Amino acid sequence: MLQTLQRSKTPSGAAYIDRGGGGEILVLIHGVGMRIEAWGPQIEQLSMRHRIIAVDLPGHGFSAPLKGRPDLSNFVTWFGAVIDELELGAVNIAGHSMGALIATGMAATAPERLSRIALLNGIYKRTTEARQAVEARADEIVTGAFDRDAPLGRWFAPDEVNSDAYRLVRNLLQQVDASGYAAAYRAFATGDTFYCDCWPAVTSPALFLTGDGDANSTPEMAQDMAKATQNGRAAIIKGHRHMVNLTAPDEVTAALANWLTWTA
Repeated sequence: MLQTLQRSKTPSGAAYIDRGGGGEILVLIHGVGMRIEAWGPQIEQLSMRHRIIAVDLPGHGFSAPLKGRPDLSNFVTWFGAVIDELELGAVNIAGHSMGALIATGMAATAPERLSRIALLNGIYKRTTEARQAVEARADEIVTGAFDRDAPLGRWFAPDEVNSDAYRLVRNLLQQVDASGYAAAYRAFATGDTFYCDCWPAVTSPALFLTGDGDANSTPEMAQDMAKATQNGRAAIIKGHRHMVNLTAPDEVTAALANWLTWTA
């Protein structure tokens, strides 16, 4: 059974949690089809030393739907407004998948608002074949007649189907609002080139983490982004795929805790 975390809401309708209180602020942004609970292990551990704020994407969890076109720039604008509403100032941002694209947009458009940035299973300059495949999935999803279990085969290895992580993610996919999912997936499918050339100008400490078995957010993508960034490092978690923060929670949480000590 899914245990729902108690949320607050910003004036514009973004749902969030605010945990901990000591140390620097870390804002967590989840991926398409997920919600705050997908960060459970990281919230539990990192809130012991840091103030953790996690948000539901528009049309996900308990957040109001996105206003305007479903493109990445509007999600980035939405996220910047959430930071403003919460009066957070400069923050550390960690985004997973779609959340990583939003974090990239913040690095490109408002670098002064970042202390550090971490991309988990981030996308960077898809191949033509990969872009066509993800855009085809976006076209299917917008019809409303999509297979909610289909992502599980990409996100998890066969030996993980009986794991708690698999059950949690499947549960979240079954519950996600269809229109909110479609809007976010469209932005995800078309957003990998929006801000991809920003990295040479980024000076904040930057972590690029993925699983070595993630065929869509590949180790090569993480390594290329790290090389392009002035203060970037790649971390590849062996034996894991797209939901690496849930399937390898201790390794990922340790990597984020270490990242939170980096200085420019």
